[in-house]
Amino acid sequence: MIKKTALTIVIVLIAIQLFRPERNIAVAGSVNAIDLHYPVSNAIKGLLRTSCYDCHSNTTIYPWYSNIQPFAWWQQSHVVDGKKELNFDEFNSYDVKRKKHKLDEVIEVIEKDEMPLGSYT
Repeated sequence: MIKKTALTIVIVLIAIQLFRPERNIAVAGSVNAIDLHYPVSNAIKGLLRTSCYDCHSNTTIYPWYSNIQPFAWWQQSHVVDGKKELNFDEFNSYDVKRKKHKLDEVIEVIEKDEMPLGSYT
């Protein structure tokens, strides 16, 4: 019975490797990227790229384990949710009120140490 259960688990783990989420990799830069429309220092650009852009832009740098299911699904759900909340590559497409609100939220989540997520750092 244990061998049958173990074999079933192995088969399921192998089978789910065939179902991969779509990758968040843009082929070109966005004309609405925040740093194209607002003065952003190199230090802040670097911080955004290393701490924010993987979930809050159109380009994610994936770690090695993102090629293994179910980790890829979990990571992709973070990326999809992050981009819905704030996408720095689409920032200039937001209306003025939304831009201000999003920047206020960025300050708030950083001050509360809610971002970047603990699972990310």
